[in-house]
Amino acid sequence: MTARGTPSRFLQSVLRNGVGRYVCQLKRISIIFSKNAQSSLGVRGFIEEGVVDYAKNNPGTVVYVSPQACRIPKIVAEYLNGNVREEIVTSKTSQQISELVTKLTNQSGLDIIRIRKPFHTDNPSIQGQWHPFTNRPPSIGPIRPQTQEAK
Repeated sequence: MTARGTPSRFLQSVLRNGVGRYVCQLKRISIIFSKNAQSSLGVRGFIEEGVVDYAKNNPGTVVYVSPQACRIPKIVAEYLNGNVREEIVTSKTSQQISELVTKLTNQSGLDIIRIRKPFHTDNPSIQGQWHPFTNRPPSIGPIRPQTQEAK
């Protein structure tokens, strides 16, 4: 945590993802809904229309569909780093659930926090950072404001 009270970190990829090939970080997604409840209507529509297409498009993600006697339908996403995220989908449409599942698929599983800098290196330069006066010869001397000469 920083002095601001919010956690922050440097920008980095998850498990060096993308250095070799891209690996989707979503390991498992569970869709828990009720067969009869009105709040599960959108989830049932998504299961009829879009869950097979989603499974075909994302072969690295296991999709579980479990009808249970529950009043609150939810989607549970489990990531490779061990994080679990639950999203309540009460009274959402099939299209909204499809967008939510796509968003969960594209995320890394890390908490969304403030990024300190948009760049970071594990091997900083020992020469220092470059600036316009890096290679300026010292014989010229420091830069001073121009003075106007009186005639």
